Amino acid sequence: MDSTRVAELQQLIGLCKSNPALLHDSSLAFFKDYLQSLGGSVPEKPGLADHDEDEIIESDLELDGEIIDPDDDPPQKMGDPSVEISEERCDAAQLLKSKAMQAVAENNLEEAIDYLTEAILLYPSSAILYAARARVFVKMRKGSAAIRDADTALKINPNSATGYKSRGMAWSLMAQWEAAASDLRLASKLDYDEEIYSILTKAESNVRRIEEHRNKYERLRKEKEARRIQREKHHQSEKSRDPQVEDPNSLAVLRDGEVISTHSSDELEKKLKAAQNLSRVVVLYFTATWCGPCRTMGPVYTSLAEKYPKVVFLKADIDELNDIAHRLNVSGVPTFFLVKDGKEVDKVVGVTRIGLETMIKRHTGQL
Repeated sequence: MDSTRVAELQQLIGLCKSNPALLHDSSLAFFKDYLQSLGGSVPEKPGLADHDEDEIIESDLELDGEIIDPDDDPPQKMGDPSVEISEERCDAAQLLKSKAMQAVAENNLEEAIDYLTEAILLYPSSAILYAARARVFVKMRKGSAAIRDADTALKINPNSATGYKSRGMAWSLMAQWEAAASDLRLASKLDYDEEIYSILTKAESNVRRIEEHRNKYERLRKEKEARRIQREKHHQSEKSRDPQVEDPNSLAVLRDGEVISTHSSDELEKKLKAAQNLSRVVVLYFTATWCGPCRTMGPVYTSLAEKYPKVVFLKADIDELNDIAHRLNVSGVPTFFLVKDGKEVDKVVGVTRIGLETMIKRHTGQL
């Protein structure tokens, strides 16, 4: 044997060893058939898992502003809303509030919290006192405590600008930018000031970045899913064309090269479904025991089944399957329907081997 050809054969075998998937290339079908004829086995085609893409890992998102950890102090004291408020209690609470504001001015924030807490216990229905304490908690960078006070202030007075402002500032400390922007917008509508504008500007900028980041990765995930679906469709399409991977359950229902008689609607539907699963063309022959021309076409139909083994040849008695015949408007026998992808696409009536075979060839691409 020519040494050059032996070397080429060795090279081919080496390639197939390193990448067995090459054996599924249509140009090497002859070689695969030869290996299998010797009793060899060929690895299955690579599945969808071999095409999996890398997992989408979101990049870090850089946002403006310093982030603090949520404070884990015990919840601050709250007033008893059932307490009856007298004029004396109200005056005492106002005095304590004034002392608290003085302590804030001197940067004695813990002292200010003590004064405001005492004031709240005296006058627990005052949204102003809760909102004021929330502002001090913000200055102390205790976001969770500030939010608890702001929530209470807004429950008492839903139109508390200071309540929305304090809660918005607390949310921004905790990097909850969307919540911060929402509260600060409301605060700005109720009582605009430069501090609200400054923090709101930063919050809205961060919200835009978050939305852009979220939309980007949502788009990437949708694109990845679309590619996966496309690969799956391609895989199914390849599978339907590859005789090596035909559905064994569907194959078991049919018999290549033979005429298959059906005696009930369920039996017929089962065989039609099996043929559809295998992407097989079906010829459905309606006959009758009393039909003379049918006796002439019987042997012809059998010979065509042997000639076209990948076409499914079904036979049904018009008297047994009268309901199906009526649905298909069968007016006489012999009648031959061609079924493709589960739909009747052509029909031949009468004793005509040439017409029947021409119809088969036309729909199997052999004309």
